[in-house]
Amino acid sequence: MSEHPITRFPVPDINELPEDIRNIIVEVQEKTGFVPNVFLALARRPDEFRAFFGYHNALMEKEGGLTKGEREMVVVATSSINQCIYCIVAHGAILRIREKNPLVSDQIAGNYRKADISPRQKAMLAFAEKVTIRAYEVGDDDYDKLRKHGFDDEDIWDIGSIAALFGLSNRIANMADIRPNSEFHLLGRVPK
Repeated sequence: MSEHPITRFPVPDINELPEDIRNIIVEVQEKTGFVPNVFLALARRPDEFRAFFGYHNALMEKEGGLTKGEREMVVVATSSINQCIYCIVAHGAILRIREKNPLVSDQIAGNYRKADISPRQKAMLAFAEKVTIRAYEVGDDDYDKLRKHGFDDEDIWDIGSIAALFGLSNRIANMADIRPNSEFHLLGRVPK
């Protein structure tokens, strides 16, 4: 266990949070067995908590041309580029679970180009990387490359939007020094 606080900023008492936020946190705790630190860190500002998790869920929990695992691949790759330890660790755990693969998140965080993923997924992550680093350069060639791999405009929007949202998330987590829960490190690595 770390002796460091979970964030540089004060963490609210769960019992003093608005009921809707408290219910979300309790539901996550019941599902996972712990409260992810990002929930506690963001709960200090209820309106921002609602806005962030509303957009997060709209992008990450929807059905579409991207699997939930592929959505997490975009998060891990983006978070690696932005050096966000919280999101690499937390979403790496979710990725391992969704893909049922204990190695994939480490491979993507290290270098997605050498990861054991499909050419389609590598093209998806190359686009996410460009959105993360040089969104102003995105053009027709980028869309054409993705379409050759079977992505449609809705999929492309999702890839770019997930990369953009996690650019925001990574910057908040880094600025606030939000630390990943120790529980995330083993999730999806060892059998239950």
